[in-house]
Amino acid sequence: MGFVDEVKFFVKAGDGGNGCVSFRREKFVPKGGPNGGDGGRGGSIFIEADPQKHSLIDFRYRSHFKAERGRNGQGSDKHGRGGKDTIISVPPGSVVKDAETGRVLADLTEPGQQFIAAHGGKGGFGNARFATSTNRAPRKATPGTPGVELWLQIELKLLADVGLIGLPNAGKSTLLSKLSAANPKVAPYPFTTLTPQLGVMHLKFMDPCIIADIPGLIEGASEGIGLGHQFLRHVERTSILLHVIDAATEDEQPLLDYQVLAAELTAYNKELLDRTHLVALNKIDCIDEDRLEELRALFQKSGIDVLAFSAKEKIGIDTLKDLLGDLLEEQREAAKNGTEENRIEENDEP
Repeated sequence: MGFVDEVKFFVKAGDGGNGCVSFRREKFVPKGGPNGGDGGRGGSIFIEADPQKHSLIDFRYRSHFKAERGRNGQGSDKHGRGGKDTIISVPPGSVVKDAETGRVLADLTEPGQQFIAAHGGKGGFGNARFATSTNRAPRKATPGTPGVELWLQIELKLLADVGLIGLPNAGKSTLLSKLSAANPKVAPYPFTTLTPQLGVMHLKFMDPCIIADIPGLIEGASEGIGLGHQFLRHVERTSILLHVIDAATEDEQPLLDYQVLAAELTAYNKELLDRTHLVALNKIDCIDEDRLEELRALFQKSGIDVLAFSAKEKIGIDTLKDLLGDLLEEQREAAKNGTEENRIEENDEP
């Protein structure tokens, strides 16, 4: 119940207020002119990325959102007050779609980023708007227009610096608990982790980073088999993908496990091949040095360099942490330099 990453909900913007038909009724002005005011606009529905939100769990308890309607116009040229807007807070990384067509309406990745999901209706005109030289006493006013209403769908794609991926029982949850202060469920059976888990890894001399433990993938995950299809979307927003491989299996199984992961990621989204990938052998406390060297050579034949660690015994964890920190620092510097270059180019434009 603590993590929800896909929801469907209804939004209804406020209707515009109606215009008013009214005439001046002053003591010494027997034929006063029209003074009916306009109706107020209806409130709109905004969706905003809130960094304090990490799940869509709130939508489990509320699936309908409405904005306030505009007030009707009144006499004495009094316009109706506009309806209050409604702001719906969602976690950064939320993709907003039209629930009926599936069309993407907004991709909220930055904290504070807003999107108008439904515009409020326009207020109607009062009869003062229709006065002319030939029609000095119009008895016409227009109603407000209805606010937009529609069903929306939000898919949450976690924004994380490092994504831990691996087959069930590879030791991802244990690794997450060693790299961060997270306390995920750990047990000696497959599919212990049923929802993505987040942890914060603190690094020396640089900002902390977010690590996401993506639930265990299996062969066929990209086609909807197992839990992978539901959570594969979360690897799309991670800068570094860390493949956690169980080294305690026999023969060439560790390499086959990696190939399954690589194939499922490619089948789901080929762009994931452009990410930084690290391959790490876990559970080396369960094998001897000769077997470890055999596995290194096996992966090397396929052109893959591997790291080795034991999450349970904390062997090699500091080395892994330092490597992740160096890679993230390089990526952040590259992103910073790219932003500065774009800014310089924009300033140089005539």
